Amino acid sequence: MKKLYIVLILVCSAVLNAQNKYTEAADKLYISLEYVDAAEAYKKLVEDGKGDPYVYSQLAESYYNVFNYKEAARWYAKVIETPQDAETYYKYAQMLKADGKYEEANKQMSAFATKAPNDQRAIEFKKDPNYLPKLRSQQKLYDLKSMSINSEKSDFGAVLSADNHLYFTSARNKGKKKYGWNEEPFLDLYSSVMSADGTFGEPQAVSEINSRWHDGPATISADGNTMYFASESFKEKESVKDKKNNLKQGQVYLFKATKDGDKWGNIKEVSFNDKSYSVSNPSLSKDGKTLYFSSNMPAGEGGNDIWKVSVAADGSFGTPENLGKNVNTAGSESFPSITDDNTLFFSSDGRKGFGGLDVFMLKAGEAEAKNVGLPINSPKDDFAFSFNTVKNIGFFSSNRDGNDNLYIANPVCTVDVITTVKDALTGNTLEGARVAILDAKKNIIETKDSGANGEVVYTVDCDKEFNVQVTKDGYESAVFPVAKSKGGKINVDASLQPIEKIIEKETVVLNDIYFEYNKSNITKEGAYELDKLVQAMTKYPEMVILVKSHTDNRGSDQYNMALSDRRAKSTVQYVLSQGVKKDRISGKGYGESEPKVDCKENCTEEQHAQNRRSEFLIVKQ
Repeated sequence: MKKLYIVLILVCSAVLNAQNKYTEAADKLYISLEYVDAAEAYKKLVEDGKGDPYVYSQLAESYYNVFNYKEAARWYAKVIETPQDAETYYKYAQMLKADGKYEEANKQMSAFATKAPNDQRAIEFKKDPNYLPKLRSQQKLYDLKSMSINSEKSDFGAVLSADNHLYFTSARNKGKKKYGWNEEPFLDLYSSVMSADGTFGEPQAVSEINSRWHDGPATISADGNTMYFASESFKEKESVKDKKNNLKQGQVYLFKATKDGDKWGNIKEVSFNDKSYSVSNPSLSKDGKTLYFSSNMPAGEGGNDIWKVSVAADGSFGTPENLGKNVNTAGSESFPSITDDNTLFFSSDGRKGFGGLDVFMLKAGEAEAKNVGLPINSPKDDFAFSFNTVKNIGFFSSNRDGNDNLYIANPVCTVDVITTVKDALTGNTLEGARVAILDAKKNIIETKDSGANGEVVYTVDCDKEFNVQVTKDGYESAVFPVAKSKGGKINVDASLQPIEKIIEKETVVLNDIYFEYNKSNITKEGAYELDKLVQAMTKYPEMVILVKSHTDNRGSDQYNMALSDRRAKSTVQYVLSQGVKKDRISGKGYGESEPKVDCKENCTEEQHAQNRRSEFLIVKQ
C-alpha cells in the first residue's frame, strides 16, 4: 500500500614433513628464526618455478612471525587454495583485519569457525559475525520490535504526538470498499494511545478525517492542534480524464485539519496541490514553520523527491523547494520525517542499501545522508521512519514479513569518540596520522587517517572501554584510553611527541616488548612498540642498534638464555622486515645474567617484570 505514496609446533611439523632439497637452505634460515632471509629464499624458489603449497605456507608463516601483515596475507591467500587446518584460516583472518580488509577477514573467520566450532575464538566470532569495522558506518543504531497493534492488512506511517496518540495508516477497515491494486480496503487514519508503561491501546479510526478514499499518513504539530494528512484529489472532485482507457485519474493531495475540542475539523487542502502531480507523506518541523513532503512535481531529481515548503504565521505557504542531491536521487525518495533536533529521516530506493526501500538519515549540518543500517533496513521495503525525541522512541514500517507492518525502533546507545591529533610541542594539528580504535582486549576495530583538521571520529557502543592508537611518521606512537560512557561525545587530545623524545644518550627507550608465553614471534603489541624504533632509525640513518633481551630468574639458566636469544632474534627480524639494513641492527639474549633488580630468590612480581625486558643500545649514532 505504501507504493501509493510511494600456531609454532605446527610450523616445525610442516618443515619436517614437507622440506626437500630445494627448500633446505630456506628451511634452515626459518628454523634459525631468520624470517626475513627465509622469506627471501622462499620467494626465490617461487620465482624459479619451485613454488608449491609448502613454500607458500612457509612464506606466509615467515611474514606472520614478524607481523608483516600485507605480505603474510598475500601468501596465505595462495595457501588456502588447497584445504588447510583451522589455525591457518585464523591467522589469515588476523592479517586481513590488520590490513583493514574486514569483509575478507570475516570470510576466513567463518572458515575457521567451521573447522574448529568449539574453539572459543570461533564461539565468540559466531556470536556476532557482523562485527566488522568496515560496517561501523552502518552499525546497529536501533533495536526493533513488532507492534501488537498490527493487523492482517497494511499498517504503516506511524507518528507519535505530544499527547501520546500514535497516528498511523491502515487498510484494516473491512467494511470499506476494496482497492483494485491489492484487493485490500481503502486506507484510513487510526490512532492508538500509548500508556505510561509503553503499551498501546486498541486503535480507533479517526472518523472525522477518514473518507471513502485513501486517507493518511499524517503529521501533528508540536502543540497537538494542527494535522496535515494525505488523501485523494477526488475528495475535492479533482481528476484528469484518461480518454484512452475511459478513466478518471486522481492524485494524492495534502490537507490541513485543526483540533476542535477532541475532534479534528476545519479540513482544507493546501494551496500547492495540483492535479498534474501528487504531494504526500507530510512531516511538520517542531516550530511549525516548515512542512516536508514527497512529490513527483516537476524540476525534481527523478521519481518522487523530498520537498519542503515554508508555513507562514497566517497559515499560508511559500514556494515548494526541492531538497536537492544531498537527499534526492534519480530513484524515488519518500516518507520524510523531521525530528525536533532537525534530523531528517526518509526512504529511498536510489541509494546503496539492502534492497527495496531503505531508511536513511541526514543530521543537521551534515552533507551526506547515511543508511541507518541493520536491523531497521532489510532486503525488503523499509520506510516511514519517525522519531520522538521527547520519548526517545522511533517507529517505522516494513514488509519484511510479507505485509506492511508497524515496528518500534529503540535507540542503541552510542558514543562519538572525536580524536584530534596534534604535535605535542607546537600544538599544531597533524594530518595523515593513522588513528585506530581498539576494543578492551586491544583488538583493532578500525583504522582511519586524520584529516586536515587532525580529526578522526569513531562511533562506538556505550558502557564499553576503548583505546585510540595513533601513529605518524616522525612522531612517537601513543595509545590513549577511552573510558566507558553513557552516550554523547568524548574528545581525545592525541598529542604526539616528536620521535627524538625516545632517543637518549646511549639507548632508545621503548615500552616493554611483549611476547606470548613460551613463544618468540612478534605480537601486534610488540610490532606497535618496535615501529617507534624503526621511526628513529629511519630519521637517523647512521644509527646502529644492539638489542639485548633479558628474562626474569624463574626457570633454568639454559632455558632462559635460549628463550631470550630467540626473542632478540625475532625483534631484529621484525625491524629488518620494515626495511632497515642488516648491518644496522643485531640482537643477543642474556637470559637472567643481567638483572635490573638483583633480588635473587626473593623477587616480587613487580621486580620480575622489571627484569623481564628488552634494551635497545645505540652502538653508533
